[in-house]
Amino acid sequence: MSGRIPREFIDELLVRVDIVDLIDSHVPLKKTGNNFVARCPFHTEKTPSFSVNRKKQFFHCFGCGASGNAISFLMDFSHLDFVEAVEDLAGFVGIDVPRESSDYRPKQKKDDLNSLYALMEQVAAFYAEQLRTSDEGKKAVEYLKNRGVSGDCAGDFMLGYAPDEWKALASRFDQKLLLDAGLLVTKESGQPYDRFRGRIMFPIRDKRARIIGFGGRVLDDSLPKYLNSPETSLFHKGKEVYGLYELLEKNPKPQRILIVEGYMDVIALAQFGIHYAVAALGTAASQAHLDLLFRFSSELVFCFDGDKAGREAAWRAMESAFSSLKDGRQIRIMLLPQNHDPDSLVREEGVDGFIGRMQTADTLSEYFFGHFSKELNLSEMEGRAQLVNKAKPYLEKLPESVFKEMMFARLKELSGWANLDVSENATTLASKQDRKTGRNRPQDGGRLSSARVAIALLVQNPKLADLIEQREIDWSGLEFSGAALFKNILQMIADKNPANAAVLMECYRDTAEEKPIKALALLDSQVADDKIEAVFCDSLDRLLTQARETALTGLLNKGKTSGLDAQEKELLRKMLTAKILVPNNRNL
Repeated sequence: MSGRIPREFIDELLVRVDIVDLIDSHVPLKKTGNNFVARCPFHTEKTPSFSVNRKKQFFHCFGCGASGNAISFLMDFSHLDFVEAVEDLAGFVGIDVPRESSDYRPKQKKDDLNSLYALMEQVAAFYAEQLRTSDEGKKAVEYLKNRGVSGDCAGDFMLGYAPDEWKALASRFDQKLLLDAGLLVTKESGQPYDRFRGRIMFPIRDKRARIIGFGGRVLDDSLPKYLNSPETSLFHKGKEVYGLYELLEKNPKPQRILIVEGYMDVIALAQFGIHYAVAALGTAASQAHLDLLFRFSSELVFCFDGDKAGREAAWRAMESAFSSLKDGRQIRIMLLPQNHDPDSLVREEGVDGFIGRMQTADTLSEYFFGHFSKELNLSEMEGRAQLVNKAKPYLEKLPESVFKEMMFARLKELSGWANLDVSENATTLASKQDRKTGRNRPQDGGRLSSARVAIALLVQNPKLADLIEQREIDWSGLEFSGAALFKNILQMIADKNPANAAVLMECYRDTAEEKPIKALALLDSQVADDKIEAVFCDSLDRLLTQARETALTGLLNKGKTSGLDAQEKELLRKMLTAKILVPNNRNL
């Protein structure tokens, strides 16, 4: 059946699978204390920093920061999207994936999608045949030869030629499927015609080798030079890159991935043995593009022309780049010399020279601050103030990491503004890691706060919510660090009834709270299993006491100055009554 995978099935799947068994089938694990460890499969290391916890059903690498549940592991390890990972996990457990119909929009049947994939293969074969055998195709072959593209390389990328005819496809294939695949365009009169005509054709394959779209290039200087497939049920240009399948065929774990601007750049570099280039599909590289590519390599290199347009494109890439950077990831910016593209440069300087430029290209931090140093006069106070105003919004997009702290430190150094600090957010609920030992410790070296302990234990043991429900706590007027997140978690547990921490974390996938939830799941409160309920209740008592004391003090102070409204007076009355009834402020 077609449709969505039911949420209940995903939750059940995460309960049925043992993450230790799953990961051990891919990466041999060794038991150490309560955890299982191995050398991380996501980065190179000499000593194990990759840890799997059976109780939490959670993995975490203290070296590169990779973490998540069983679904997350399969997405990262096998380079799968979410649905593919769920299907693989179901196969591991030995059950079928059910589907449900969507309330929002009709889903295409699986058979319809299979028909579209089959059509795309047939069209690609037709284009390839036209390149080899037609008189028009000979002109395209001559163009490719002049660009230095060999027959073998053309075969690797399945290059073809679209005849300069209005109905070359429409007269050969099912018109409805062609329309659904974006290969036909309909005139105002209702008559369909071929979208691609008189162009060299570049099939776009997803990482599973399925053709999902096409790009086409003219043989002369007419416009538009490049034309891409429109958005379809198969093709979403904001999530796919050209050349990724071919790259992974050559090397599934490349040291770096080079992001260039066009199809011919990818092919020209492959012709010279540089098989790790990809191109965004007629759009700027998005965060989705970068997150996809970071699954396969920890280093991305943006390659732009050195002209004004190239420099502007490089700067526009900052928006996506800053949102995608985490510890263990690196981005470089490679600006080419004037009047050069990757094809011409690799021919002029050779492969070694081109690779040397990549290896010495500016890191993101060097390029970022170098850009402002050239643009602003940092010897003047006004210039330094502009630096802070322009740079700070970018730095705030960075995920919480050592890199973010170092970027703010560099900004502080360049601006001379001593009061500049990293903005706090919800992830500060979780203590920073001691990266030498991989342990989570309180930032002040003392005890974890009551709020942090209570929320972390709740995330790691969702059934503790029953204890909170039994108390029938009145939350009105209570504010404390992490209150919004605490209430959000309680509501999520009430709505979804997750069986364990792995299921709870899955509820937060792709939400604003996902990062703090992961951080809290990782927090080591050093509480024995048989003491969890007692410690949780004690932490909750302390938390509520502190919150009520703070609220009570605030109301009393406000009453002395500006006065209280009727609602605040009633809240104050309740709090004072509770304080009299329970003088030691425990179990309020």
